[in-house]
Amino acid sequence: MSIDNNGVTPEPGKTLLIVEDDLPFLKRLARAMERRGYEVHTAESAAQGLQMAHLKPAYAVVDLRLGDGSGLDVVAALQAERPDVRAIILTGYGNIATAVAAVKAGAIDYLPKPADADQIEAALLASEDGSPPPPDMPMSADRVRWEHIQRVYEQCDRNVSETARRLRMHRRTLQRILAKHAPRE
Repeated sequence: MSIDNNGVTPEPGKTLLIVEDDLPFLKRLARAMERRGYEVHTAESAAQGLQMAHLKPAYAVVDLRLGDGSGLDVVAALQAERPDVRAIILTGYGNIATAVAAVKAGAIDYLPKPADADQIEAALLASEDGSPPPPDMPMSADRVRWEHIQRVYEQCDRNVSETARRLRMHRRTLQRILAKHAPRE
């Protein structure tokens, strides 16, 4: 599906594929990127993203966790179709292991949600030899701890007892942590 570009003429070669299952965010980001001169194509699932890889976009923004699969598979397919694609992964589940997996799949960057269009475009256009600037608002230590616990919990197939054993904490303590919302950043 391609979004109407509101009268802005896309610049040649600035094709962008956005693969995101959060529809309001997808539409907002698509409009913002079109205003910046991109020819935007969107996909709402991993399956649609894989089908649209044949478009060989110059840029891609892909959500890590999609309802029907992993964004890493979409990035790998895009990389196979066009080796010079500049793809970034967006995720609400940021951790080192998935960042490494994203880079191995061919992503050039990995951004935690919520990311705005300015951050996304900066990541897409960043020079390959320069390191990214430090984040304006890095995650707090409590948030990093919470993210780590959530990652291990998911890797243990949401088994509280196994997660508690691997994290070396009491099962009830882990249950209390899992029952709470994520700490503010």
